[in-house]
Amino acid sequence: MQLAMSEQQASDLCAKEKVGVSTIEALPGGGVRLVCNSSTGAEIVRAKAGSKIMRIEGARKKHRPATPLW
Repeated sequence: MQLAMSEQQASDLCAKEKVGVSTIEALPGGGVRLVCNSSTGAEIVRAKAGSKIMRIEGARKKHRPATPLW
């Protein structure tokens, strides 16, 4: 999900609610993309951060692994 908050705020919310995080990445236009380890965790974050959920999906930075996978 994409949230209108900083990486630190998203991390703090997940820590407070004991939600496992797979990924938090900054979005170029502001806000973060958060991927939780479970759907239950995602539901908890949605309930707690309701007004901060971005309704329109923002652009993401292109990501390229640092080393080839082959």
